[in-house]
This record gives sequence, C-alpha cells and structure tokens, in this order.
Amino acid sequence: MGKIESTIKSEIQRLSKHEVRTVFLPIRKEVWGIRIKLSNLLKGFAPLKRWAKELSENRSKEAKLAASPEEVKASRFTPERIRHLRMKLGISQRELGVLVGATTGAVLSWEKGKFKPKGEKKAALVALRKVRKRDVKAMLAGKAGEKNKDRKAHPHRGRDARVARAQGGKNKGGKRGNPKGGKGKKGKKKL
Repeated sequence: MGKIESTIKSEIQRLSKHEVRTVFLPIRKEVWGIRIKLSNLLKGFAPLKRWAKELSENRSKEAKLAASPEEVKASRFTPERIRHLRMKLGISQRELGVLVGATTGAVLSWEKGKFKPKGEKKAALVALRKVRKRDVKAMLAGKAGEKNKDRKAHPHRGRDARVARAQGGKNKGGKRGNPKGGKGKKGKKKL
C-alpha cells in the first residue's frame, strides 16, 4: 500500500510541475518582453529629461519680466506707487532690486523720489504689476538658486586666502602684497 501511495504522490508532483511549467513559461516570456520594453522606454526618457532640465534652466536665465513699449511709456511711477507695489508683493527693497536688476540703493532712491526708474528697470516694474505674489516668491527662489550655484562654483576668495595664509599656503586671494603674510607698512603683522 505504501508503494502505491508514493507512486501516486510522485505522479501528482510530476504532473503538477508540468502544468506549472506550461503556464509559467509563456508568462516568463511575456515578463521578459515587458522588461525590454521598459528598458527602451527609460532609455528614451533620459534625453527628454535632460532636455526638460535644459529648458527650465534657460527659462530661469531669460528675462521673465517684460512689458510692451506702449505699457512702459504710458506708465507713471511715483515713489508711493513703487512702495505700494513692493508692499503688495510682500518683498523687501533688496528683493525688488534683485527682481528688477537694480541695487538696493537705487530702489531706495526711487521710493524717496530722488530718481525715477528708466529703461529696462521701468519695464520690469511695469511687468511686476501683473505678477502674482506666489510667482514673485518663485522667481526670487530661482534667482537665489542661481546665486548659490555661482557661489559654489566660485567660493569666497577672501576667506579662502586667509585660511591658506594661516596654513602657510600660497596667496590664493589675488590680493597684492607679500604672499607670506609679513609685516605691512606700519610694522604690524598682517592677518
């Protein structure tokens, strides 16, 4: 009796393995084909991703604030209007200067009424009237990101030069004078 049971069990196992193989083999081939298709899609997606990144970088470099010459000519900016625009957008004078491409001192002079914005700066201010607060924050964040990229590419040379001199290295700061850090004109040791 034990021999018949073991024979039946082994036959059932053999037939079940055969059935699994007949079902599994086509699925395995299909999965293999899907993996190849996925691989090809990913290869095609990589250049598109690179292209999209380049486009976004180019857009951030382009002047986002532009207005038609008619709008610029028709606009009248008083110190109060400039201050009101800045307050409406919720930005500081420095941030307005960054957006428009002017210094903080220039923005201060516009708001005090000493000078009026002209040319590209005036066009940028006209364009800022149409921009939402959220977009302004995004533009500032983008410009801050660009600034950080530049800073990483060209680190602050003054500090690096001081550190190098303190460590006895070369004068990397590009400053004139004794690279060894000797005495200056008045007999005091340079830092």
